[in-house]
Amino acid sequence: MTIETEFVNKQALINHYTKLIPRHVLAHYPTPLLRANCLATAGGAVELWFKRDDLISFGFGGNKIRGLEVMLADAIRQHANCFVTGAGVQSNHVRATAAVAAQQGLPCTAVYWGKPPTAVDGNYRLSRLFNANFHFTHDDDRASVDSHISLVAENLRQQGYRPYAIPRGGACAMGVLGHVLAVFELYQQCLCQGVGPDAIVLAVGSGGTYAGWLLGTKLLKLSWTVLGFTVSREADAVSQQVADLASQAATLLQLDWRFQASDAPVYGGFIGQGYGIPSSEAADAIQRVAQAEGVLLDPVYTGKAMAGLLHGLDKQQWRYKTLVFIHTGGEPAFFCGQWRMVTST
Repeated sequence: MTIETEFVNKQALINHYTKLIPRHVLAHYPTPLLRANCLATAGGAVELWFKRDDLISFGFGGNKIRGLEVMLADAIRQHANCFVTGAGVQSNHVRATAAVAAQQGLPCTAVYWGKPPTAVDGNYRLSRLFNANFHFTHDDDRASVDSHISLVAENLRQQGYRPYAIPRGGACAMGVLGHVLAVFELYQQCLCQGVGPDAIVLAVGSGGTYAGWLLGTKLLKLSWTVLGFTVSREADAVSQQVADLASQAATLLQLDWRFQASDAPVYGGFIGQGYGIPSSEAADAIQRVAQAEGVLLDPVYTGKAMAGLLHGLDKQQWRYKTLVFIHTGGEPAFFCGQWRMVTST
């Protein structure tokens, strides 16, 4: 098969599946694909690029917007008139959902685990600015959000609303499809810019982003490997979650594909003391990238994933020559008190 034929075939696939994915576009695309020119990586033997989804031009950015564009189209189709979702108070997903609801003129209820914080900063401050309503579970178990989303949605139905409930962190099959579109976007950018990635690297929390990249990569039969660094659960559990979400999203595209945990390699060891808790390794990675590239990562997701990536590069543990790091956003968390406690600057 010639390069020209391969391109035509892939473009046909992109056109076909894009038509199958509902989307209410909120931002301008594509987001930049930029080379890291000054960050020292494996003595210069490895070429590193940033896919800057932190620069998505809506709701203070972050790739959660991609999934929400698809979910918004689905909500409009269902004639929903309010949103319910949840996570922690510094959730990028909740902040992004609140922005989407505000833009649509619809109420949004954010369900947070635990009790109301004393400080109003970071993403929590932005969610308040977007006029979200808040419901706290008063339970420190993150999973408590799941049952409370259902309770809040049911209460709203009894009041005559038609809520569109989005799972914790936006991890659902419909949201996964938004990240499939990101794969199509990056493939086309790489062709235009002459970039040939061996691997795509990203942070993995609830698994929706990784699932989209896994599914999109298989749809286009791309040669790159997708690698994740967990910032939440144990690596094996994350791999299974990603596989399940990718399988569910494939069903929405009328594909009888079943992914296995082995299809979604996830690395651990860089979570620190736990999800949402800044670590010294992430702080070092954030400072290193900021001083070398002028790029700001966040302490919850991208900082920890970058810590893992840089560790592997410094130890020359990777066989890859060209890597694309998906900058999923999250910078508002940088401006909350919890982060300031560990920064040295």
